[in-house]
Amino acid sequence: MQRTAGGVAVIPDSAFKSGPAAAIKDVLAYVPGVITQPRYGPDARVSIRGSGLSRAYGARGIQALADGVPINTSDGLLDLSEVDPSAYRYVEVFKGANALRYGGNSLGGAINFVMPTGRDAQRFDGRLDVGSFGFVRGQVSTGFADGAWDGFVSASAQSEDGYREHSKGAFKRLNANLGYRLSPELETRFYINAYAWRARIPGEVGKASALDDPKAANPGWVVQDQQRNIDSFRVANKTTFSLGNTTIDVGAYYLDRRVDHPIFQYLDFTVDDYGGFVRTTDDRQFGEMRNRLVAGLNVNNGKLDTEQFVNNAGAVKGALVASMVDTSKTITAYAENALYVRPDLSLILGVQYLRATRDRRDRFLSNGDQSGERSYSEWSPKVGVLWNVAPDWQVFANISRSAEVPSYDTISFATPVSTAELKAQTATTYEAGTRGRRGELTWDLSAYRAEIRNELQCLTTGPFSACSTINAGRTVHQGLEAGLMAPVAKSALIEGDGLSLNVAYTLNDFNFDGDARYGDNELPGVPKHLLRAEALYRHPSGLYAGPNVEWSPERYYADNANTLTIDRYALLGFRFGFDTKQGWSAYLEGRNLTDKRYISTVAIAGTATPTSELFNPGMGRSVYGGLRRRW
Repeated sequence: MQRTAGGVAVIPDSAFKSGPAAAIKDVLAYVPGVITQPRYGPDARVSIRGSGLSRAYGARGIQALADGVPINTSDGLLDLSEVDPSAYRYVEVFKGANALRYGGNSLGGAINFVMPTGRDAQRFDGRLDVGSFGFVRGQVSTGFADGAWDGFVSASAQSEDGYREHSKGAFKRLNANLGYRLSPELETRFYINAYAWRARIPGEVGKASALDDPKAANPGWVVQDQQRNIDSFRVANKTTFSLGNTTIDVGAYYLDRRVDHPIFQYLDFTVDDYGGFVRTTDDRQFGEMRNRLVAGLNVNNGKLDTEQFVNNAGAVKGALVASMVDTSKTITAYAENALYVRPDLSLILGVQYLRATRDRRDRFLSNGDQSGERSYSEWSPKVGVLWNVAPDWQVFANISRSAEVPSYDTISFATPVSTAELKAQTATTYEAGTRGRRGELTWDLSAYRAEIRNELQCLTTGPFSACSTINAGRTVHQGLEAGLMAPVAKSALIEGDGLSLNVAYTLNDFNFDGDARYGDNELPGVPKHLLRAEALYRHPSGLYAGPNVEWSPERYYADNANTLTIDRYALLGFRFGFDTKQGWSAYLEGRNLTDKRYISTVAIAGTATPTSELFNPGMGRSVYGGLRRRW
């Protein structure tokens, strides 16, 4: 991470396992530049630097990996509700083209979730969490190491009634890996991820309803009994060779996902994805200069087999209205080279080539043959500089290009074919920043400007339909990402205690750039300013306590036309607990203690009205507690 000439973050598990660790926001909340907006239960919109900020479901513009193995579907969509935070040892965030080390070169970048192995896991780690609105969660994990073999397994189950009506849900998750060292230079590791989710969906509502009666579900969604039921199984392998100055990772994966999804129509589909990758890292001296090269190839292929039916009242399949097979083939080749022209100064050159094909075979021909194929081919270069001002202080800058191609659900081959002609979203991003440490003070600061063409926007057009994807004109995403961890007081009350401050501030200054329809309007969907901060007192006995706040100080918009705003808000929380050296820990945490009514997520529209059903209310006052045992 310290070799990256751009915005990155490492999140240790201690940062998110001291609370309920039930959703992706628990992991990413204090990473500046990352916006996580809950919809219901564990489902949330995740956006980095404005990636996929118009998506009302799923996420795009972010590459996700588990131990370096891709976990997006083959067309690029991502469902982070499948991630079990309690299964991971740490999480890496690479913003924008700084994800090139894994082949990622999208506007949002990449998130890599890293599991323990049997060599660094606790022999036993178990926990029980309970909370408001029927929340119950249990998790247990274990690891072993015996000679050349080692393994780790984590299993968890979670259920909740939900804050809103018609939002009850339940999870079961299994994450495991098994490794074998054939020699000190050769290791292979197998991964298994299994996941089952059963959930009701409360649906978006009008703004007044979201604020006046936040627990209410959309009545139409209740009549249709809209649900999300997923069974997912993924198996993967990664083999690592160490050959002197060169390390080579070779891997492959297979995903089988079955989705029973009654929404405005009854969707029944399966995902069969498979892929492989090779990644090499070469670090050596050329005379007086050090050179580090990362290069690789990712292949992600898959098939989405879909049938859609009329959703009769109560989630009952009616007549067949669509049947299709979508096939995706994506190849990315990449290289990034850092040449240390001085021991403290490296110049970085990189490039990615993306080739993607989207093919549809229509099997329901009574409304016309909507079969078709589209291909995309994109080059994305990068140049950067990294200066180690001191051993614990860095300054960096980079210029990069990024490209994102449409996913299955955004392409139509119907007549007229305008939506079949969706172009790839491309951007040129300029970034500069600094990170470092002085004693116990750490900082992370990045400023960036992304000039985007053909931004993919998914606009909500009605209460019982999927959003419709278009290419916007020229847009600009620019902002500031600032993180600070600072000691406020040490040994203030007794010897060895301390009060610390953790702050994450994000500026999202996103707008159209001379658009024919929207001019220079602000882009909707995310707060312009977002601050999260916590002051935490720690006692040498292991006790800790402190308040926290999430603050959006300005209104932002729900639509491109900038006609409907989302109110500013401030959420107050407090947590305390203890963590003993004997392996016991416990916590009690209160969230939104003032019971503030606010909007957590908006499904954006071209032009909205006060009655437009676009809004998901934020959760009201809630309390969570848990007990954990490790040895």
